[in-house]
Amino acid sequence: MAMRQFAVYIGVGVACALIDIGLMQLLSRLGAHYMVATTAGFVAGLAVNFLLHAHVTFRAGYSHRALARYLVLVLANYALTLLVVSLFHAWLDMPLAGKIVSLPFVAINGYLLGKHWVYR
Repeated sequence: MAMRQFAVYIGVGVACALIDIGLMQLLSRLGAHYMVATTAGFVAGLAVNFLLHAHVTFRAGYSHRALARYLVLVLANYALTLLVVSLFHAWLDMPLAGKIVSLPFVAINGYLLGKHWVYR
């Protein structure tokens, strides 16, 4: 059961990452500042992520408590994402590479806290 749940978690995460990165790239190509593009992608992925994890991955359904905890988790992951994207932008002028590097760290943190804190 735990392996299946983790596989579903990763599948949802991949779908949300594609939404996140796709929107970031689209906005970047349209001339948006890399931080605005990063934020927009993150927010779009966030909405889909919460709903799918609440209803599919952890089968907890919606609650205000879960949403509040999820938003705390998201704030931490958002700060981590912006830090890595900013570092890659400053060092290599490659914000997308920073975004990609940040994703596994955000995913592991999200699964563990989601399973044991957010959706319990």
